[in-house]
Amino acid sequence: MSSPFKDALSRLVYSTEQGDMRGDDRETERQAAERERLNRLDGIVRIRRETSGRKGKGVTTVSGVPLSDDELAALTARLKKRCGSGGALKEGVIEIQGDHRDTVKRLLEQEGYTVKLAGG
Repeated sequence: MSSPFKDALSRLVYSTEQGDMRGDDRETERQAAERERLNRLDGIVRIRRETSGRKGKGVTTVSGVPLSDDELAALTARLKKRCGSGGALKEGVIEIQGDHRDTVKRLLEQEGYTVKLAGG
């Protein structure tokens, strides 16, 4: 017969002594997803202007950048600052509010990336 206390310990997710006890599984899942995303890239950074699903507002999207999630976040911050605009990083795609394709292209080419303007 197992005690209810022992069953509770097997499902322990947080302890004041050890903190979050689920962290290892979550971290490896995140690393695996990031590694898979990087493996699918072809080395060309694509920049496009999108309005779909944004109530007609234009957004410059940058995809295919071969960087880790942390490095992508830093690049997003640099692009937003350079364009003087807001933006976000969503699932490996950088979104900059407004049409800033030329500015983004120049900055990425200066950093050594192969850049292609995609779409219309």
